[in-house]
Amino acid sequence: MSGGVKLIPDDTGAGRFLPWVVAVMVFLAALAVSGVLALDQGVRGWQAGFEGHLTVEVPAGRSADLDTRVAETLRILRSTAGVRGAVALDDAEHAALLAPWFGPDNPVADLPIPRLVDVELDTDHQLDFDYLARRLDDAVPGARLDDHKVWVAQLIRLARGVQFIALATVVLIAGALAAVVVFAVRATLSVHHDIVALLHVMGARDAYIARQFQNHALWMGAKGGAVGLVLAAATLFVLSRLVARLEAPLLDQLSLGPVTLVVLAFVPVAGAGIAFFTARLTVFGALGRMP
Repeated sequence: MSGGVKLIPDDTGAGRFLPWVVAVMVFLAALAVSGVLALDQGVRGWQAGFEGHLTVEVPAGRSADLDTRVAETLRILRSTAGVRGAVALDDAEHAALLAPWFGPDNPVADLPIPRLVDVELDTDHQLDFDYLARRLDDAVPGARLDDHKVWVAQLIRLARGVQFIALATVVLIAGALAAVVVFAVRATLSVHHDIVALLHVMGARDAYIARQFQNHALWMGAKGGAVGLVLAAATLFVLSRLVARLEAPLLDQLSLGPVTLVVLAFVPVAGAGIAFFTARLTVFGALGRMP
């Protein structure tokens, strides 16, 4: 039984729909995996961007001594152990921060907006956050200290939750693909039952019979996976162009690097592998029940 007999024609049975099913599954899995990897890269970028920094907000108020209060804030910060440096943002930097809401020509100088001070921390010394907050409040009433930790922690928890859901979705997609392959193989076995039963009775090895089905499933899965990957790549390209047009610093971190692209290339390979091994196990199980 070593000849090249082809038991499973490509255009018969439920298996002919398998490439389209695999294409849809690979498309959805690739989007989910890309979301997981992009969020992971984004989380690392957010942590790196905010780690070692805090912000002091000096209220504008109604008085004209804003520059004096900012100078006093800088003096206190620079004289505090655990602070490496402090820089007050100028009008141009404030305008850039407000541009997404007010546009590029926003009248920063005419608005009673608070002044922001960017503080770089010294990682070699522990900063007494409460002590610094009291000093600022005594010297500059209304000054608010924000260390970003709570906000960043909440953002990271949200990102990790979305990643968990995306990974669970990938597992469900893999299970659904395996179930579809089982159905398709069983349907094809039913169509070719007489031939398979005859070969089995004549002494054909189970591995030979299974090879006909598993190779067919592998080929169908490879074709569908390639289509799904192309569709996913096109979708991700469009999404990346849309994100690039947004002026959102957090979204800038959600990009797909070379490693991510390599991982995505293995998604259709995984889909074809699932089809291959599921078909093999299904056929062996059916042959084992034959007399």
